[in-house]
Amino acid sequence: MCFSATANFVGSGVLGALGVVTLAKVKHRRELLFAALPSLFAIHQFIEGFVWLGLDGKLPPTVTHDMGAAYMLYAQGLLPFLLPMGVLLFEPNGKSRTRMVPFLLIGGATGLYILWALTAYPTEIYIRQNSIVYTNQGTGHMIIAILYVIATCGSLFFSKVRAMVIFGAANLVILLVVAAVKQYAFTSVWCAYAALASLIVLVYFWRSSGQRPLLYAQSS
Repeated sequence: MCFSATANFVGSGVLGALGVVTLAKVKHRRELLFAALPSLFAIHQFIEGFVWLGLDGKLPPTVTHDMGAAYMLYAQGLLPFLLPMGVLLFEPNGKSRTRMVPFLLIGGATGLYILWALTAYPTEIYIRQNSIVYTNQGTGHMIIAILYVIATCGSLFFSKVRAMVIFGAANLVILLVVAAVKQYAFTSVWCAYAALASLIVLVYFWRSSGQRPLLYAQSS
């Protein structure tokens, strides 16, 4: 998270436990990717814990670099593709899945560009006001940020599942608040609170466990 290595590791443990509960509620293979989000965020926060330890001088600089690269790989390179893909697979029928294709294409193209930029340009990692700042010359453009938001939040807003829309709204609100308050540490802070927002996924899986098998059986 945006405070310390301890906060990251504790948050990772809590998210990991809740992620296991979410995965245990899966009723169809198409739900797996979206249900894995809390667990993926848990791993992501765990990785950032090592970035903190490196920046605090408790681990070698090479660890800071490698863990920072892994953190950015998920946050910027993979998430804009994985999230719309998870929503697409989760949708109960072909018509609603078709609506997700543009977001998947935008997310895939954005993710590929970001992956290229992360290898083509060096990423600076440092602490500012109790938050980790990740800066990369190739990814710090407004158009990339807009495409990223469209892919990650837009797909959720167009879902037929109400919990998805709520998750998207929560992420968008968090995104706007973080951009206004801590824009310099946007990647770290937004991912931390997006991880907390992913608990909405757990609530949905818990409450709808009796409905989802029938829903997918009817649409298969």
